[in-house]
Amino acid sequence: MDQILVANKTIIGRVKSIVGRDSKLGKALGGLEKLQEAKFISKHFSDFLEPVVAQSENTRTESYNIRHKVYCEELKFEPLNQDRIEKDEFDAFSSPCLIKHKSSGHYAGTVRLVRPQLDDQLLPIEKFCLNSITHETLNPRNFARKDVCEISRLAVPAEFRKRQMDRFSGAALGVINEQTYSENELRCFPFIAIGLYFSAAALVIHNDIKHTYVMMEPRLARSMRFVGIQFEQVGPVINYHGKRAPYYINPSLLYANLRPSFKLMLKNIQEQVNEYPRY
Repeated sequence: MDQILVANKTIIGRVKSIVGRDSKLGKALGGLEKLQEAKFISKHFSDFLEPVVAQSENTRTESYNIRHKVYCEELKFEPLNQDRIEKDEFDAFSSPCLIKHKSSGHYAGTVRLVRPQLDDQLLPIEKFCLNSITHETLNPRNFARKDVCEISRLAVPAEFRKRQMDRFSGAALGVINEQTYSENELRCFPFIAIGLYFSAAALVIHNDIKHTYVMMEPRLARSMRFVGIQFEQVGPVINYHGKRAPYYINPSLLYANLRPSFKLMLKNIQEQVNEYPRY
């Protein structure tokens, strides 16, 4: 499939260079090229990986175990524990998402969506970093509890970061290596991290949540721009498990900037996530 796509792109590129990129035929061929690329990206993900919304105790425990591997054992952000699970007070009103590796049946990564249900339930960003949010109109305290959520605890275990290009600081948290990838190398992207963000986004849309927050490294925010996920920074960088800043996004901002090549991948993930009941 990869060889066919490359061959087709080469042929299309040659024809575009002959007829001109701005000609009607050139523009039509450019659209065809993007469509082929979009289909490849979506198929590449769905052939090997699938999103899972953790609703049973067993799948939730799988998520906590991955988090322990990354946040406790590898990064040492949190203390080790005998049960080898990483869990906190926010998990009581969170929905974990996982990416499952189809052929092995193992889970290749996790992320959680924290969604308060009661007035006294805070987002992690509100409890630990509220003063870092300086954008007053987008402060989560301005909105009803049911309308806010936070994406957090993204983790990709080391056994699913086997490629040399993914063995660098930050890869466990989904950062894309800017020295390796470029906007023209979409087929090489780390699909697990992107799939996790898309799974969380699909869950946000499925549950009609209006405002989403993320506390993350600026380089992770830059990484997500490669695929067109453009978070809005709503405060300065602070020292919280390293350099982090508060970011905001909503479904309109997501769709407005998402690269066409990845819209199909998100659509397919949404169809699978929508099979789960709302919460």
